[in-house]
Amino acid sequence: MALDTEIKSQLAQYLELLEGDIVLKVSAGSDAVSKEMLDLVEELSSMSARITIEKTELPRTPSFSVNRVGEDTGVTFAGVPLGHEFTSLVLALLQVSGRAPKVDQSVIDQIKALPGEYHFETFVSLSCHNCPDVVQALNVMSVVHPGITHTMIDGAAFKEEAESRDVMAVPSVFLNGEFFESGRMSLEEILAKIGSAPDASAFADKDPFDVLVIGGGPAGASAAIYAARKGIRTGIVAERFGGQVMDTLGIENFISVKYTEGPKLVASLEEHVKEYGIDIMNLQRAKRLEKKELVEVELENGAVLKSKTVILSTGARWRNLGVPGEAEFKNKGVAYCPHCDGPLFEGKHVAVVGGGNSGVEAAIDLAGIAGHVTVFEFMPEMKADAVLQDRLHSLSNVTVLTNVQVKEITGDDKVNGIAYLERDTEATKHIDLQGVFVQIGLVPNTDWLGDTVERTRFGEIVVDNRGATNVPGVFAAGDCTNSPYKQIIISMGSGANAALGAFDYLIRN
Repeated sequence: MALDTEIKSQLAQYLELLEGDIVLKVSAGSDAVSKEMLDLVEELSSMSARITIEKTELPRTPSFSVNRVGEDTGVTFAGVPLGHEFTSLVLALLQVSGRAPKVDQSVIDQIKALPGEYHFETFVSLSCHNCPDVVQALNVMSVVHPGITHTMIDGAAFKEEAESRDVMAVPSVFLNGEFFESGRMSLEEILAKIGSAPDASAFADKDPFDVLVIGGGPAGASAAIYAARKGIRTGIVAERFGGQVMDTLGIENFISVKYTEGPKLVASLEEHVKEYGIDIMNLQRAKRLEKKELVEVELENGAVLKSKTVILSTGARWRNLGVPGEAEFKNKGVAYCPHCDGPLFEGKHVAVVGGGNSGVEAAIDLAGIAGHVTVFEFMPEMKADAVLQDRLHSLSNVTVLTNVQVKEITGDDKVNGIAYLERDTEATKHIDLQGVFVQIGLVPNTDWLGDTVERTRFGEIVVDNRGATNVPGVFAAGDCTNSPYKQIIISMGSGANAALGAFDYLIRN
């Protein structure tokens, strides 16, 4: 396996940044994946005099660890870290060589202060755009703390192990041999989960803000930047920076950027927000809003933040089917991200619930991996664009069922099928499956507001043309509002609009 010319030239530039010598300890067999892995490490070694290779026995074959000379750093790749994990490999080489990770010093101090030993393993698929965040976070922890190790495991290369450990969604993280968590996590989220989160008292004595933004997706980031540029005191509370965009793969309609990917766009947003003196409060959820002399927002950790104006930009989440079996079998066959979890269902029979654009795109995507795909659509006809439907109907391993209602996702320890109702005949049927991908749209993250602001029957916040709600000083933007179209570019525009509306309100009051 030779790296293509473009990747090689990029790699050559990165390898010039190595600060110390690295030993790649390699455990290889005679199989095809071992050969591909050996080609990769030999290519790395040939490109830098700082990299040497040492043959060894590791717990998994094929795998290799990235070490300082005379010191095991605990960073291991089981399989071939290409695809979305190529960046994880490059960063591991740089960080093990001595280059400081791009992480706040307070976070590094948190990692160093962890007591005891932590041995992490992460099952990934190389097509998963959510996996690298987790792999890179755990690699940083291993480089910084001598008691932490991390192994990235390509689920396709270690299929039997993945199946024996019931891995049906990626990334799936195990800690000291026990299941830890599944799905995208930031470094801060991992630290919070192992009991090392910033104290709530850190929020207690903050002065009132001029503008407080709740939510860190495109609308929230845009609102915070527009407010801060007016020179007023701005804060942003985010459960996770980037919101839903973090789970978006290809973005081809962000005008002036022909193609980008969600995590890359979020990294740029966060970098831009950090250019201004915005108080970013990450990993925090709002639980109550009350209008007094100022607007008060209570966080789930008990802290109360005060602000002259608030911009609600809490976005939306995947809509659940709400049928028996969905919650029970989440990550045990029920999935929401075809790009991430699709490769784990290679050759299997899966279902996609939803015949809109996202459902049909998911079905087309999965048809290239799964043995068979069945699409379930509630209405008599699918709602997806004609061009997508034509592509779907051209595929030989896809069945489309319209005018059907999913009644239950069945299974024992994992999904084994779907029970559904034919709405015209009222006959109940069952189909055997190993996976179900739910793609039925979005629901706004506004439940916590209760009746404090006016919302539609779908839970969307009602706003006027300045982004103002029915509560003086409270504005809203993005997918949590009654804006008819939910798009990244529209969310950004509405965030800017709400920030300008809030600034205008401050001037007049």
